[in-house]
Amino acid sequence: MAISLLPELLIISTLAILVVHLYTKSWRSRNPFRPMDWPVVGVLPSLVGRLHNFHDEITAILAAYGGSIKAQGPLASGMRFFVTCDPDNVRHIFTTNHANYPKGEEFAEIFDIVSGSIFTADGEPCRQQRAMFQSVLSNPSVLALMATSCRDKVVNGLLPFMARAASAATTFDMQDLVTRLVFDLTATPIFGVDPGCLSTTDMPSMDVAAAMDTVMEVGSFRHIVPASCWKAMRRLNIGPERKLAMAHKQLLGFTREMMEKRKSRQVDLDEVTAVDIISADPQYNDEFLLSKTLINYMIAGRDTVGTTLPWVFYNLAKNPRVVAAIRKELAPMASRVAPATISNGTDSMLFFEPEETKDLVYLQAALFESLRLYPPGPFERKVVLADDLLPSGHRLDSGETILISIYAMGRMETVWGKDCYEYRPERWISEDGAKLRYVPSHKFMAFNSGPRMCLGKDIAITQMKTIVAAVVWNFDMEVLEGQSMEPKLSCILQMKSGLTVMVHKREGYNNMI
Repeated sequence: MAISLLPELLIISTLAILVVHLYTKSWRSRNPFRPMDWPVVGVLPSLVGRLHNFHDEITAILAAYGGSIKAQGPLASGMRFFVTCDPDNVRHIFTTNHANYPKGEEFAEIFDIVSGSIFTADGEPCRQQRAMFQSVLSNPSVLALMATSCRDKVVNGLLPFMARAASAATTFDMQDLVTRLVFDLTATPIFGVDPGCLSTTDMPSMDVAAAMDTVMEVGSFRHIVPASCWKAMRRLNIGPERKLAMAHKQLLGFTREMMEKRKSRQVDLDEVTAVDIISADPQYNDEFLLSKTLINYMIAGRDTVGTTLPWVFYNLAKNPRVVAAIRKELAPMASRVAPATISNGTDSMLFFEPEETKDLVYLQAALFESLRLYPPGPFERKVVLADDLLPSGHRLDSGETILISIYAMGRMETVWGKDCYEYRPERWISEDGAKLRYVPSHKFMAFNSGPRMCLGKDIAITQMKTIVAAVVWNFDMEVLEGQSMEPKLSCILQMKSGLTVMVHKREGYNNMI
């Protein structure tokens, strides 16, 4: 019986292959760059096939289709996407008609570990959360603690580690080192306790930082697959959802531990931390909401600076002329700065205070150029409340999901010119070199745009300028050849395999000023 059916099965299989081939050929002839939109399953198979190089693939597609495309997910999944990097569309979505484009309930479900916090809230709850966030970031005691922590960690942690690596001529992962540094810089002003991830002796494990990475990696997975799929995996506690559940437990345990340490410490009555300000608000009497909010603060502080700096150091190592220009800008101040003695007591290096670096134009241009090419958050997500017409002419229907590719926007020739792939800080500087050019946030979205503009932008820029100035002045950095410099699949643009570097301490430069 089975043998008698074989010819029919061969005929059916041959016809199926032929139909798929003809459909693929027809689609490719009409849409050479667009992802294949299959019957029933939509663009999901094409999307999965592009995950290894997701952001560059999306950039090529958007460049070929004028900066915006529509796509469908599997049948009955409810996944209807509009993907854009058009600055005019971004201005409309984030500013002109922003009330029609909230983050939405599904976004809050995707990032359930921080649901109810500023990262996921919309409307009035978002305004209340931003007011609380602003009160924390403007508190003089918190700001002083941030500045003290930054100086201490750079002078007694970062620079000594790099000096030892230079002396021993050993390589190290710059991304791991920066992650440790920024984790401590973020946690200390929040809890008033230094986690000690950046140590002058043995480096402790980074389980909590790894848990934060898992939140962003599985968050990316949740964006891609139908909600019914990942929710089923969560109920069954399998796959990425099992790993995420463990990460959630790790993060909640960390916040409880840090709050207990804060309570048990004998602290100066004048010292105020973020947790002191937030916990004093009655709405945070709910310990679970307080923990979620503190995790949100950790993610916001760590991921912006911690994700950006490795790319900055990568770009600087590959562009010696930019390093030379930064050193030229630092030189007048270096002659007036007293060397800071590092922890071994035998060496001295220069540390530039935030007041000394705040007006440095070229240094900030170099940071912004890295942020343009490698934004810490490569995409934003919104949902459409009511039908609308965008400046690009695309009509959006209620319930559609919008994905804004910030990564692609920074690489659009129509936005940044023919040299859009080139690392060139000069594009940010006025002709006389005295100030930064104004670039609207809907064109440069590294710090978001409109009413949701990043409240910590100035603090992040100050910290990055302080850290980069210290490293660039005191060390030459070499990126080892043969590394694959691709980002991991995540909601943040971390390097997939880290950044292996070797550094050389600059000798005698104080005498050359």
